[in-house]
Amino acid sequence: MNYVDLFRATLPETALEVAALLVLVIDLGFLRKAGRATRIAVAALLGIAGCVAALWAVSIAGPLSAGSDLLLAAGGSAGVAQVAVLVLTALTLLLLIDSDFTRNPGEYVAVVLMAAAGGLLISAAQDLLVIFIGLELLSLSLYILTAFAKRSGKSAESAIKYYIFGAMSAAFLLFGFSYLYGLTGSTNLHEIALDAAMGRADGATPLLYVALVMIAAGLGFKVAAVPFHLWAPDTYEGAPAPAAAFIASVSKVASFALLIGIGTAFFHILDNVHGGLVFVRFGFPSRYFGLLGPWELILTVFAVASMVFGNLAALAQSSVRRLLAYSAIAHAGYILLGLAFFSWTSMSAQAVLYYIVTYGLTTIGAFGVVGVVERATGSDRLEAFLGLNKRNPLLATVMLVLFLSLAGIPPLVGFWAKFNLFAAVLRVSGGALPFTLVALAIAFSAVSLYYYLQVLKRVYVMPAVDPSPICVNPVTSGVLALITAAVLVMGCLPAVLQNWIASFYPAR
Repeated sequence: MNYVDLFRATLPETALEVAALLVLVIDLGFLRKAGRATRIAVAALLGIAGCVAALWAVSIAGPLSAGSDLLLAAGGSAGVAQVAVLVLTALTLLLLIDSDFTRNPGEYVAVVLMAAAGGLLISAAQDLLVIFIGLELLSLSLYILTAFAKRSGKSAESAIKYYIFGAMSAAFLLFGFSYLYGLTGSTNLHEIALDAAMGRADGATPLLYVALVMIAAGLGFKVAAVPFHLWAPDTYEGAPAPAAAFIASVSKVASFALLIGIGTAFFHILDNVHGGLVFVRFGFPSRYFGLLGPWELILTVFAVASMVFGNLAALAQSSVRRLLAYSAIAHAGYILLGLAFFSWTSMSAQAVLYYIVTYGLTTIGAFGVVGVVERATGSDRLEAFLGLNKRNPLLATVMLVLFLSLAGIPPLVGFWAKFNLFAAVLRVSGGALPFTLVALAIAFSAVSLYYYLQVLKRVYVMPAVDPSPICVNPVTSGVLALITAAVLVMGCLPAVLQNWIASFYPAR
């Protein structure tokens, strides 16, 4: 391996790691006796500077290969996801400036940067070992961030649950990877696909299916897909608001980018190995179900279960944090539907990337508002949002725009995200099943509008119990206003984001 190429390919991760060390040195070495507000501001600004440096490094980083094996990709979905991870990380660090949940801001920012480095790795990873190392770096950092509010019992409880479920998912994932390695003799995704295409794994098809199920279970945990979602409501509720925003946005973007990379290889594996259609083997007519192999079947089951359960469970929530958690499960279902019926072309990839980027941005803004209201009222219950329009019109406007975008109401960017994703599903696959599933997704998007409107009803219609105004830090106000403006502008001009994503793909 050429170590110059290694350094160049990992320059974004290196920039984040150097920034993390710098934050620790300055915070612990020079600012220990400074006020909390000063330490938080300095740590957050240094972390943002590290993200800016990593953004520059992404633009010059190239792919990394060891011999003929590609380890880290550059451009395409990897490039889009890495830029999105860094921008969303910087936004969550800006939200930290108005927080008071920790007396150790340097350590918090350092862990956030380590988690972002893990997200960058898995966004570009093309090798099973690199994927696992990146996932563990991201996951271990997220466990720590969840438990960072040391004075909160909910934070400790949610971190323990998150850690236990995470350990189980890591075990499933590693078992699945080990089976893939045993069947093909390689840890490289492209070599695995090549071995399958040449028929070397054909005699071990049942073990291949076992490997796919285990890998799907491990990755299903990362994206909070049903039935591996049980950690999400407690984690979203117990984690500090900036940490919850990071988990809901940055880790989702990186995890779905990983699914795109793995799924691309699996598509080729299954296209060549299973030799027929799963539903045809079980006696169902192929004209109804279309092309649906084992990997696609698993993702379809996860997608339907997540859409149905996530939206229905959100209807019963009285905590806005838990409502956002079940909403995230439902959105994971929509994205998994796009991945289940996926042509692995740049057009399909761009539709999924458009969705996860816009969802991550919107979720950060939503958690930003929840964090402000929670600090002012001591609660994230629906009743805490009563009369928010009178108490702080800016927060109410942000909630209105972002929640309607999450519901998919035009002309906001959430509408175009769903439109592009569902159109990509229908464009790729024939048969009645894709049409049925898209219709189901649209129906449950209508269901989601009900629980989003339940929050907005309290914000705009119902009177406040406490009419005193809610004051917001200027930095937080600026971040929330910026996110809201971005959602509006990208909704009115959807081609702006589409063209930016397309710029990462080579012209054909």
